Amino acid sequence: MNLLFKNKKISGILTVLPSKEVLFEDEIENYNFSAAKSMKLKMAMGYNKHRIVDEDTSVSDLCVYGLRHLLDHNLLKKEDIDALILVTQSPDYFMPATSSVIHGELELGRDVFCMDINQGCAGYIVGLIQSFMLLEQEQINKVVLLNADILSRKVSKRDRNSNPLIGDAATITIVEKSETPNTIYGTIKMDGSSSDALMIPAGGFKMPANAETSVMHEDAAGNFRSLENLVMKGDEVFNFVQTEVPPMIEELLSYARQNKDDIDWYMFHQPNRFMLNKLADKLGVPHAKMPSNIVENFGNASGATIPTNISYNIGKELENKQFRFCLSGFGVGLTWGALLMDIGNVDFNEIIYY
Repeated sequence: MNLLFKNKKISGILTVLPSKEVLFEDEIENYNFSAAKSMKLKMAMGYNKHRIVDEDTSVSDLCVYGLRHLLDHNLLKKEDIDALILVTQSPDYFMPATSSVIHGELELGRDVFCMDINQGCAGYIVGLIQSFMLLEQEQINKVVLLNADILSRKVSKRDRNSNPLIGDAATITIVEKSETPNTIYGTIKMDGSSSDALMIPAGGFKMPANAETSVMHEDAAGNFRSLENLVMKGDEVFNFVQTEVPPMIEELLSYARQNKDDIDWYMFHQPNRFMLNKLADKLGVPHAKMPSNIVENFGNASGATIPTNISYNIGKELENKQFRFCLSGFGVGLTWGALLMDIGNVDFNEIIYY
């Protein structure tokens, strides 16, 4: 589905990362593989270190910490917030919505609209689309978009396929109406027939967690996990990304009547460096325009990797310049989407540590 939005802008991005950093080598003894084989995988995939929360930290903790930073530094005012959207797969509770918990912690006004969205690696694209749609309302001028996940809690420490790449993070993106013309082109696609390619089988109402679902099993590749852990069918996900994402980007560029060279930055979700570089090659985009260094430095925090990518690789430069971006996310669902938009001269673009 192609989408078109006008006169909306991103006016600030804040990334909140856990202070705890774990090196790949620190966990190598957990895996059922030789150290030599694991180090070979590290070089191929770009694993190095990741940041994870401690056992007492929840998604709302990271989000409230970041929002208080913005409020304390006068980068955001409570009275200006019209809507709060949280995109996450690791909510504090089944109920209430975690956005409501955050609303209560910050003592926001009763007219602030709150919404949780269950989305993963395409969550930044879905969250921005929802933000733009809310801004079509006359009464809504500023939306706070939160992308946050702490999936390290749901990944088996003995799963070499998933554990080294998973990271935790929260990002806060301020989305508001723009007085200057700014046309945003978008596309979003979904295929629920492959929803088991990335999933946590047990723990919901379909398969409640119990003693049997917590038993660890070894898969054909030698990884240990239970039904309560994240399962990623790596080959299926890789083939999905390489097959579906390039034509989607080509279609979007055609829809917007733009060329690849018109784009300054291709800020894509980052599953790992190997997949990103293959994607760049298939699209014919220089690797320098599609950074792939988030997983090796912080880990893959699902929908938060795109704003983290922007904060880490462009930083303060975005506060004084404007660039043409192609943003794209792909994964759980399966869901894949992209946006073409100008971002720049923002009020803030930084990383802080919890």
